Amino acid sequence: MTARGTGNSRTDADGKRGPVTASAGGPSYETIVVERDGSVATVRINRPDKLNALNAVVRREIAQAVSRLADDDAVRVAILCGTGEKAFAAGADVSEFAGRTAGEQREVYRRRRVYDAVAAFPKPLIAAIHGFCLGGGVELALACDVRVADPSARFGQFEIRLGLIPGAGGTQRLARLVGPGQAARIALSGDVVDAAEAHRIGLVEILAGEGEHLERARKLAGRMARWSPFALGLAKESLRAAAETALAEGLALEKELFLAAFASHDGREGVRAFVEKRRPEFRGR
Repeated sequence: MTARGTGNSRTDADGKRGPVTASAGGPSYETIVVERDGSVATVRINRPDKLNALNAVVRREIAQAVSRLADDDAVRVAILCGTGEKAFAAGADVSEFAGRTAGEQREVYRRRRVYDAVAAFPKPLIAAIHGFCLGGGVELALACDVRVADPSARFGQFEIRLGLIPGAGGTQRLARLVGPGQAARIALSGDVVDAAEAHRIGLVEILAGEGEHLERARKLAGRMARWSPFALGLAKESLRAAAETALAEGLALEKELFLAAFASHDGREGVRAFVEKRRPEFRGR
């Protein structure tokens, strides 16, 4: 079974189309699939029979994959998506933690979690969402930089239905993205938010056509991948700081990061190429 709209074609950084292929010679995973398409990598959660629920193996393997992709200079942008017709990720695998004590759960929380690993990924990361995106699935998408969804996407923080609350960004990152009022409506009601509503309130940045979420994500990734990897990383660092620091501190960081970009090879090359009316040759430094 394959995800709707995944197809087997792509658009690369130059706008050319060709086959998407799995990484050759890369690590083997049990619950995810990592594909390489030039400078764009795609990480697919691959548990369609479980609606891509996030058990310990999935979380560990996503964290491993983004760590490896972070160290791969050939990858400039990554996409995170779900396999199958029905879900991006239908939340945590509740059966996994149903028998834990509070102390055991606290011990789990002391470890570095996949949500933090995804948020710390130093390159642009796009979530391509279809079907159910619930609980931990929402929190995983929130840790990405941009969210693209097709009309089938359904969002919800269902923890309140279990007598729990979100514990991986579903109050904090959500409130920073859509505002405290909308975050409260979602987290306190346990209601489902459809794709159109998610787009209206800013939970989703791009609302694609039916089955086109991954293709739209690939096109966006291709446009991002054209630019300097060094500048992309600096821009992402500055944008992340906007959600975590006071304005004066953020502006000071932005200035320093601009100066770092200005002093870089790619910054000098980009300015020269603009003046000389040619395409820049970025080297990531």
